[in-house]
Amino acid sequence: MSVLRNIRWPYAVIAVIAVSVASIGLLRPQLAAVVTGSPGSTAVIGQNPPPTLFTDVEIAPLGKQVAAQRTKADMLFAQWTARHGTTRDDKAFTSWAARQIPAAPSATARTAELHQVQDLAKTRTAAGKKAATWLELYGKKDIWKLYQHDQRELVPAAKGADQKARLKSALSLAKTVSDRLAAQDKQPAPFVLDPSLRPDKHIAPGTTGPYSYPSRHAARSAAAVTLLSTFAPHRTVDYRWMQDEVVYSRVYMAGHVPSDILAGTLLGDLIGDYELAVKGN
Repeated sequence: MSVLRNIRWPYAVIAVIAVSVASIGLLRPQLAAVVTGSPGSTAVIGQNPPPTLFTDVEIAPLGKQVAAQRTKADMLFAQWTARHGTTRDDKAFTSWAARQIPAAPSATARTAELHQVQDLAKTRTAAGKKAATWLELYGKKDIWKLYQHDQRELVPAAKGADQKARLKSALSLAKTVSDRLAAQDKQPAPFVLDPSLRPDKHIAPGTTGPYSYPSRHAARSAAAVTLLSTFAPHRTVDYRWMQDEVVYSRVYMAGHVPSDILAGTLLGDLIGDYELAVKGN
């Protein structure tokens, strides 16, 4: 299933961009930059299309936990709107959202999660590392901006501009709050706790950071998917599939433990709800 998606989604995303050359048929992803004639996420990913990504079986367990954060976020956000309505107040909202994220796991719980990451690392393959590297690089924001660009071509200009602004704001807020919480909780990334998990990182003895709770990738992915799924409901399955690919890759390559991912997802879901609800950008 996922292999087919790996082939399908670049074509689906780029197809709208390539309307003027639709007669070409299956447009190669590498040609995206030529078609658009402009820099940005479309051109960047067009120049480095995705390799075969992880299978549905691999990403499903963590994906189910990620999906469960949606209900929590909606319930919490209802509390925010009950008090604040739909007036935009980024400073107040981000402070509130940060307080909704659970405290970092205990040392014992984090050690248990580290063992999970260590066990997963033993199963790594060359193809898996290649997939994880691509997802780490483009899963921060480029893939989400590319998806939005794709959909923006199908709606009136004013609506498309509003959606673009909301996605940009959501990605920015997700980074700001997740970075703030990470600096506050100071939970070392798995590869810092066990440098053998990522020898390429060259972690010096006594290093304490980077910190990984909550996951920035997870926060941005969740915020983006919340928005994109509302903008284009018929694409929700694809968006959530990519979200699961991104977050799984972060555990696969020891950037995070599962609790980092779930905390980041809850944060991102809250931010996505906020961006959809507020008026004015």
